[in-house]
Amino acid sequence: MANMSTPKASNSSSVTTFILLGFADHPELQALLFVTFLGIYLLTLVWNLALIFLIRRDSHLHTPMYFFLSHLSFTDICYASTVAPKMLTDFFREKKTISFLGCAAQFFFFVGLGLTECFLLTAMAYDRYAAISTPLLYMAIMSQGLCTCMVVGAYAGGFLSSLIQASSIFRLHFCGPNIINHFFCDLPPVLALSCSDTFLSQIVNFLVVVTVGGTSFLILLISYGYIVAAVLKIRSVEGRRKAFNTCASHLMVVALLFGTSLFMYLRPSSSYSLGRDKVVSVFYSLVIPMLNPLIYSLRNKEIKDALWKVLEKKKMFS
Repeated sequence: MANMSTPKASNSSSVTTFILLGFADHPELQALLFVTFLGIYLLTLVWNLALIFLIRRDSHLHTPMYFFLSHLSFTDICYASTVAPKMLTDFFREKKTISFLGCAAQFFFFVGLGLTECFLLTAMAYDRYAAISTPLLYMAIMSQGLCTCMVVGAYAGGFLSSLIQASSIFRLHFCGPNIINHFFCDLPPVLALSCSDTFLSQIVNFLVVVTVGGTSFLILLISYGYIVAAVLKIRSVEGRRKAFNTCASHLMVVALLFGTSLFMYLRPSSSYSLGRDKVVSVFYSLVIPMLNPLIYSLRNKEIKDALWKVLEKKKMFS
């Protein structure tokens, strides 16, 4: 477990600012890391915005699957933006400070957007189940009203869960030290700085992760169980291949997000390694949001066709 010292908790904190160490332990790599992370963040913005633009512009992509995908891209942009701008500017600052409220806000939005993405991926699994299992009733089942409710529910569920987690952590007493050995306000390093008994906060956060992650994972398993059963009933090999291809991108994104999240947040605190955890954090906070639009686009003929239409139209007017 993290810090288990017993001074009495307080609703107010004597710490008003935190210091983020970031990657200060590798001064010789600062320039390379800055250029690398800036490139990743810019690619995240460009690729996700391009995907949203294509989906909004092409009427052939106005389907439930792409409706969810556009919100996934929007979530990825916001998710990376809760971390990247602050991290990048800190490379040029001698003292990398963040206020107590700023730290709480960063944690709230980062976790809220991450959990929203879990809910969106779960909704997308149900969408794939409806498309493959009942293709003739697909548009009737996945109506615009249902899709909108699922997206609103994903945002509401994600940020409500995040509010519970943030409240359980930042109500604790932080009396110093105030140095966070990380590049943003993540759960393990922040919790380790508390002067209060953190047992209850750890239990609350564990329950939130298990409830959200477990429920989402269960729905994913059930959806894909029905999908596999439906695909096996398809007689043609080509038909089976097309059906599995529609799910391959989604499964890859699910594996990346759930795998790294479970590794980070469902481990005993004794197994934390600051160096390794920073690398994993870079992967799920910056790299995954950059990869998601690529994973969905490279194997998707409809998105490729929409992109070629835009490029051809641009050539005509150039």
